[in-house]
Amino acid sequence: MEDCCLSAEDRESHRIHRAIERQLRMDKNNAGRELKLLLLGTGESGKSTFIKQMRIIHGKGYPENDRKGFIRLVFQNIFAAITALIEAMEKLRIPFIDDKNVNFAAMLKDVTPETITTMESHHAEAIKSVWGDHGMQQCYERRREFQLSDSAKYYLDDMDRISSAMYIPTLQDILRVRVPTTGIIEYPFDLGSVIFRMVDVGGQRCERKKWIHCLENVTSIIFLAALNEYDQVLFESANENRMDESKALFKTIIHYSWFQNSSFILFLNKTDILKEKITKSHIVDYFPEYQGPKGDLEAAKKFILQMYKDQNTENKSMYCHYTCATNTENIKVIFSM
Repeated sequence: MEDCCLSAEDRESHRIHRAIERQLRMDKNNAGRELKLLLLGTGESGKSTFIKQMRIIHGKGYPENDRKGFIRLVFQNIFAAITALIEAMEKLRIPFIDDKNVNFAAMLKDVTPETITTMESHHAEAIKSVWGDHGMQQCYERRREFQLSDSAKYYLDDMDRISSAMYIPTLQDILRVRVPTTGIIEYPFDLGSVIFRMVDVGGQRCERKKWIHCLENVTSIIFLAALNEYDQVLFESANENRMDESKALFKTIIHYSWFQNSSFILFLNKTDILKEKITKSHIVDYFPEYQGPKGDLEAAKKFILQMYKDQNTENKSMYCHYTCATNTENIKVIFSM
């Protein structure tokens, strides 16, 4: 009865959520109290963010002392982003509009992001100044042409708060921190009736050879694909499209003999970034087979979903959902247990 007041989209979300619950319930009965969920996807698809959400929803969360531990990482993300933008301006031959930012940029380039532990006031002033320069904003609009974290704008737009002396990262700050996963990391979540043992593995090509060590006794595969990557190239290869790489990886995984008895869940992630990007960058320019209208979010989502479904040539049972891994409420609805 409660579904009668929901929108069509919400009804569909609830339907898929119930289907995932049913499948995991069946898996639980088959595997005992512990479920092993393998989290896969290419680099920067949002796997680690998803793990953080599960910790917020089903784990101990992030008390203040834990949040303080992310201060250094937030600062390092900011310096990595501003350095990438400055270097991209040089490569793309985009000048600063305000001459003082030339000196600020030179100072910031001398900083090694990995060594940063504090946000000095002169660094904060320089970052805010160069980020506000019209030349850097032009560069940011061309970010698909170089490697830049999805969280760059989020942090750089909020420098006043982040550079304050009393700064403590918020949950959203933590969710958006980018730290590449290396190796294999297991996260147990005890939900009382069942233990989820989520396994997060590095998504970069150099990390995938390690996946073989965690393929046994997998209850379910959760594959994350970033919707916004249709116009981006790989960090490892400037000639290869990120979404093509993700699709190829998904096809390989879904046909692995190791996973004959595992259920598959496909999360098409970063709906928020796709919504912003689709109005300026047209899918048809990168995937000519797209026949939908330009700038249409729903048409783009359906097209990308179909591309992934087409990789499932053996018609294995799988559940698909659109997600925004930085949105806790969205993940709660989709994956509440």
